[in-house]
Amino acid sequence: MSLHCKNGLITDFEGTALRPAYRLKGTEVLRILVPGIAPTTAPPPLPEILFENDHLAVLNKPAGLICHPAGGDHQYAVIGLARERWPKVDLAHRIDKETSGVLVVSKDAETNIAIKAAFKAGSVSKKYLAISRGPVAWDQQVVDAPIGADGGDIRIKMAVRTDGLPAKSTFQVIKRANDRALIEAKISTGRTHQIRVHLDHLEASLLGDKLYGVPSSVFLEAWEQGVTESVVRAAGAPRHALHAAEISFSFKGETITTTAPLPDDMQRWWTSPTCLPLDGWTSLSR
Repeated sequence: MSLHCKNGLITDFEGTALRPAYRLKGTEVLRILVPGIAPTTAPPPLPEILFENDHLAVLNKPAGLICHPAGGDHQYAVIGLARERWPKVDLAHRIDKETSGVLVVSKDAETNIAIKAAFKAGSVSKKYLAISRGPVAWDQQVVDAPIGADGGDIRIKMAVRTDGLPAKSTFQVIKRANDRALIEAKISTGRTHQIRVHLDHLEASLLGDKLYGVPSSVFLEAWEQGVTESVVRAAGAPRHALHAAEISFSFKGETITTTAPLPDDMQRWWTSPTCLPLDGWTSLSR
């Protein structure tokens, strides 16, 4: 403990380093930095608040920020940042680390139960925007196909399977340019990687996806070595081009509809595709 104090690794709640001789009063909240476990950089800001009332808030999660700590992924997460502002806050749902956009958090247990029930009942409307890796032949597709574990070498990979959980996605091509498509996706279920799996099923994988529509070696290299230049070149972009653009649900008799604008990186990738594949790679990989 004294060694950590001497190295400035134990601070008070405000970040002031404590001296080895400091006597605890029993009411303090301490921060303990454990090298190799705790993040070593300053925390990022709380994501932009798009909507807020007494019971919930809708945040605009940036790509690269995880929703909740998991496994050995010791990083700052939305839930920790949000609890600095609202101590009793909890996640109402989750979106992938690389996916940007709308994320609902609840401020009390009753609200959390109600929103999760709405998600389970399929009464929450979710709209996403995606950029395809290559050309897309169709204008609109409805994929009503169950999703389950792929069963291959990559444990987290999912696939369309007859024995999977029900999943339905509706896709509409909004624009085409430079052999790519800007696609609007609407889902009424929330299966793991649902949009990515269903687009891959249609042979229209996401730009930047390191798991679907590319050889397994791409994901395995990213897992073992980090997001290297060769991984980014194979995927076509530093992160998968998927953005949660809108969410709409009813709560206490009110319909709450919240939108998040397309983030800067996806805007660039669509309007200036020559910046790819490495645009944003350095900052995202740090």
